[in-house]
Amino acid sequence: MGYYGRLEEKLKAQKLRKQGLSYGEIMLQLPVSKSSLSDWCKEIPLTKKQELRLLRLKSLGQRKGSIIAAQNKRRFRICRTKEIFKMAKQELGRISYRDKFIAGIALYSGEGNKTDGQGGFANSDPKLINFMMKWFQRYCNIPMSKFRGSIWLHEGLNEKQSKQYWSDLTGIPINQFYKTYIAKNKIGSRKIRKNIHKFGVFSINFLDSQQQRRIIGLISGVVR
Repeated sequence: MGYYGRLEEKLKAQKLRKQGLSYGEIMLQLPVSKSSLSDWCKEIPLTKKQELRLLRLKSLGQRKGSIIAAQNKRRFRICRTKEIFKMAKQELGRISYRDKFIAGIALYSGEGNKTDGQGGFANSDPKLINFMMKWFQRYCNIPMSKFRGSIWLHEGLNEKQSKQYWSDLTGIPINQFYKTYIAKNKIGSRKIRKNIHKFGVFSINFLDSQQQRRIIGLISGVVR
């Protein structure tokens, strides 16, 4: 570009700067670098109103940049997590009948009822509840008539909807549910509940003391 072309750009840039435009806004209109603009316009005074506007633009740009960075970081984390899940499943390979048998024993060891003769497993994760329900039926031969359901629910959540959800998931009829325990909201408490489960915590209970003692024996055998 010749001298006169460069001079014309400089004059246009200075005119736009006098109108209070930021360097970024000027660069959208003229094909010039930020360093050139800084050199051409450094002596141009701005009004208080123009300075305030530029400060607001800068603040907005910083917030926007932070949001975009957070979104990019989240997308990366989600993609990385999916990759880890995929590799973990490949590492695990095919699950055998015995593998699921041992897995159920381990889960009961962590979340199952250990009181003598009182069988039960409680959790808020529907996948774990579904797995253990099938496990009790498949590995313990417990008939549906011996199962009972119970729900621990926060005050204000829909009890009827929760009962229907867990009944559909487990197959346990609603008429075989115990009375729902409603956890009252603590008025004035500073404690913030981070995890309020929409359908509450569900407990699979079964009326078979012999099978419960057998499971405890299996746990003892695994961890001996």
